[in-house]
Amino acid sequence: MNHWIIAPVVLPAILAPLIAFVMRHDITLARVASFAGTLGLGGIAVGLTMLAAGGETHVYELGDWPAPFGIVLVLDRLSAMMVLLTAALALIVLFHAVATGWDSRGRHFHALFQFQLMGICGAFLTGDAFNLFVFFEVLLIASYGLMIHGGGRVRLQAGLQYVVMNLAGSTLFLFALGTLYAATGTLNIADLAVKVREIPLEEAALVRVAAMLLMIVFAIKAALFPVQFWLPATYANAPAPVAALFAIMTKVGAYAILRIHTVVFGPDAAAIGGLPGTWLFPAAVVTLGLGVIGVLGARRLMPLVAFSVVGSMGTLMLAISVFTPYAVTAALYYLVHSTFAAAALFLLADLVVSRRAGGDVLTVRPPTVQNGLFATLFFAGALGMVGMPPLSGFIGKLFVLDALRDAPGMALGWTVILVGSLLSIVGFARAGSVLFWKSTAATPDPEVETAALPKTPAAGPAEVAPTMAAVAALALLSAFAGPVTDYLESTAGQLFERTGYISAVLGQNMEGEP
Repeated sequence: MNHWIIAPVVLPAILAPLIAFVMRHDITLARVASFAGTLGLGGIAVGLTMLAAGGETHVYELGDWPAPFGIVLVLDRLSAMMVLLTAALALIVLFHAVATGWDSRGRHFHALFQFQLMGICGAFLTGDAFNLFVFFEVLLIASYGLMIHGGGRVRLQAGLQYVVMNLAGSTLFLFALGTLYAATGTLNIADLAVKVREIPLEEAALVRVAAMLLMIVFAIKAALFPVQFWLPATYANAPAPVAALFAIMTKVGAYAILRIHTVVFGPDAAAIGGLPGTWLFPAAVVTLGLGVIGVLGARRLMPLVAFSVVGSMGTLMLAISVFTPYAVTAALYYLVHSTFAAAALFLLADLVVSRRAGGDVLTVRPPTVQNGLFATLFFAGALGMVGMPPLSGFIGKLFVLDALRDAPGMALGWTVILVGSLLSIVGFARAGSVLFWKSTAATPDPEVETAALPKTPAAGPAEVAPTMAAVAALALLSAFAGPVTDYLESTAGQLFERTGYISAVLGQNMEGEP
């Protein structure tokens, strides 16, 4: 076994309690340890991605107990890609949190940050549905603490809503796992892929119930209609670097749908009959529509970015709902793009809000310092989010449109994406003009006494660098779209070729093939 496979889970799991109990009174030491751990995670993620690039599925058996009896971690192209994406985003967010001083507003930021990375990486690597639940809970518990970092009544209120929604999701998750275990006698993903296809159609009612319960649970995590309402308030009121890190949280739900509803409940599973995809498409359409309406109606910058994340999840899920290798390739490209686009906008929003009179309210105010720089970064981030050239959002949306070409709901999907993109452009253009153009071209709000405004210092290179790095990631994703797409095509092909996954996990214990 390759012990590096468990390293993305073990490294932050060891580091988090050390920071919490040994370094909590020394912010400098905590920062050094957190940076070292995140850089280490990035190096490990690169190594695992290179290991998985050969196309082989690697299995790590904890305690040397073979599947399906023991706990296993599974490394393939998809899990390696998601761990690498997590590490890259974490490094950008951590740099911003330290440079702006967000991490010093509470004692346990870095410990919670590492616990969050542990939960996210574990969710991507686990080969067992029950341990997927366990890692979900780890990352959610850490996210509760990060959500209320810095305090404040509004933040606590939004955090309470976030907790309630996710507790409900966790309860449904347990119900789904219990139902699935009652029907199949296993929760190992590879073993489930075999057992589900052995169940006669007339005896598959429990399996169908479990499949839909899991879809609802993952929809909650991914902020899909009708359970998307928790995201705007949570992301809009969270500390900006935390909201940027949360850009990967909804992708955990998308990953779970891809993994479970492709390997276990794939379109070829007669017992399921394509039920998840039938439900997922209209939910994605409504989610995209609600996100666009939120962007148009937003009166503050942070909610505008949060609603754009909702809309991007709708676009992503439209591609996933087709459940074909080509559509999943498009979905994975858009997943990577939307993660960096959301992070760039949240980090920029933090820079703007901290230097602007009136915070993030979209009304005319005196211009911010470095108005031109912030306007340029906002323009780039907005181009990426709405899907305009030359950044990767344009390629991603074209890819998704092409993937929907042969889908039953092609006309509806194209209409929603194209109209949604147009309206999103209007929403971001309105916000940008108020924030950066009208502030210099028009008379400011008379309620604001310009002379009384405190002088805010300009953002230093270290504060602006993380936002620039996220925007640069969008540019690189566009410039290297060919090689990236080649890798993602191989990733999607491996995901749909379940026999290799099942054989690698079950080995000699494999009783049959789907």
